[in-house]
Amino acid sequence: MILFWIICAALLLAAMTLIGLPLWRRATPDHEVLRDAANLEILRDQTTELAKDLGNDLLTQESFKQGEHELRVRLLEEVKVDVPAQATDKPAKVLALVLVVLIPLLSLLIYFKLGSPQALRPQQVEVGADGSGIVRSEAALQEIEAGLKKFPANPDAWLKLGRSYRELNRFADAERAYSQLVTLVPDASQVWTEYADAYALNHGQTLRGEPTKFLDKALELDGKNVMALALSGSAAMERGDYQAAIVHWQKMLSILPADFQDAQIIRDGIKQAHEFLVMQKNGKNMPVASLKDKTPEAAVANQATAITGKISLSPALLGKTAPGDTVYILARAAEGPKIPLAVLRKQVQDLPVEFVLDDSMAMQPQLKISSFEKVIVVARISKSGSPMAQPGDMEGMTPSIKPGSKGISVVIDSAVK
Repeated sequence: MILFWIICAALLLAAMTLIGLPLWRRATPDHEVLRDAANLEILRDQTTELAKDLGNDLLTQESFKQGEHELRVRLLEEVKVDVPAQATDKPAKVLALVLVVLIPLLSLLIYFKLGSPQALRPQQVEVGADGSGIVRSEAALQEIEAGLKKFPANPDAWLKLGRSYRELNRFADAERAYSQLVTLVPDASQVWTEYADAYALNHGQTLRGEPTKFLDKALELDGKNVMALALSGSAAMERGDYQAAIVHWQKMLSILPADFQDAQIIRDGIKQAHEFLVMQKNGKNMPVASLKDKTPEAAVANQATAITGKISLSPALLGKTAPGDTVYILARAAEGPKIPLAVLRKQVQDLPVEFVLDDSMAMQPQLKISSFEKVIVVARISKSGSPMAQPGDMEGMTPSIKPGSKGISVVIDSAVK
């Protein structure tokens, strides 16, 4: 910001110098003054010569008077008087001074009217952003929206808006933002990936159809986009294309660092896809969602296996979190694949918070809480906003519990190493 104002000041100084200095110099016509002074001196010398000639009886009194008259006429014709010169000097100098004041003033007024002053104050735009670029302040969101109405071709603003609405679970607004963004930057793989995620969340949390097309576009632009590979694997599992899911997840695993903390979850997903693929080839019934899931009986069964409880934060960790930090509450199998069976998103400012995890929150229809005898509930504060655990995150978890457990308590009390 300081550099910006320094550059502006330098440009304004240059403009004022180019405009004001010529006017100021023009206000004092030095060459005219010098010429008039020389002419006046000559006329004085000539008058002195006439007086000498009169004293030496070289001129008559009448001739002297005539010569003196002629010199006075020449004086009026050739020598400019001081008053008019000063009168013409003053307006030019005043104009120069007025322009020196008006140029910077008008420049600032035009900038604050047509420019983007908020770009110089990112801390005001990112209220509650926790350094991740996520905006949670309604006032800041409205400010970005207002700016986009004036200058819609601003991809950075649309991206900030899309991610912020996605984080706030305003999925329709997030989809709208990303739909604008892909028209501005159609060659950005990550933008298509996040668009697919927002679109899926806004349309029944399914990756089938349009989200799959968006993910294909993302991988076409960048075949090593980890998020696109992860979602493409989930989309393949959802439509029963287990071979494609294996390919996507294996490629993702090859790209990630060997010590990636959640690598085992990816391996468990690949293993599950292999098992489903074998069942598919053997002609066995697959554990896919059916119309029975929509019946009242299914709803009652879902409530019977729902897990309820309370998430709280240990007092020892209060100073290590920010109100806007994301809290993930998830259930996963105690034995078997580590893929989350149900996920709920909150914020630190919501803690302590009551929660419900059930089959309706399943990330994949084949993997639900009710499908396992024992599960573990994990509550994790993510500093980065990512659902995958990273060093610096904080978490707490239950021992193995049965689906349908009620009133459990999870205290977030340890740091992820």
